[in-house]
Amino acid sequence: MTLHGNLLGPEPTLLPVDPAAAELDRGVTPEEVAAAHPTSSLAWAVLAERALENALTITGYAYARTGYHRGLDQLRRSGWKGFGPVPWSHEPNRGFLRALASLQRAAALIGETDEAERCLVFLVDSDPAAAAALGLG
Repeated sequence: MTLHGNLLGPEPTLLPVDPAAAELDRGVTPEEVAAAHPTSSLAWAVLAERALENALTITGYAYARTGYHRGLDQLRRSGWKGFGPVPWSHEPNRGFLRALASLQRAAALIGETDEAERCLVFLVDSDPAAAAALGLG
């Protein structure tokens, strides 16, 4: 009998390249990028981060939740089964991880402590390096 797969757990999920990243790098505004690529977690994460930096907590929460849900859709399409590593080292995963971190921050700011804790656990479970890189580790 031959064993296949990773005996320690599921394989890491690696999202495809997000075309929104190149547009953001070229200086296209996050609003324009999100409108052109509404499935991009990265565009929504950038909007959320900017809103939270400007004390627009509810706006940041809404943007972060949108990016989080768009990312969950992408993860599932990429074979993710609801658990397992989502490595920070894979650049296309960073949009989802940033949206998740922003959702954690926004939830904490509005006193939604259960949601903030779930987001933090999800982030650390996805990749402890992501939590550390995003200041939540």
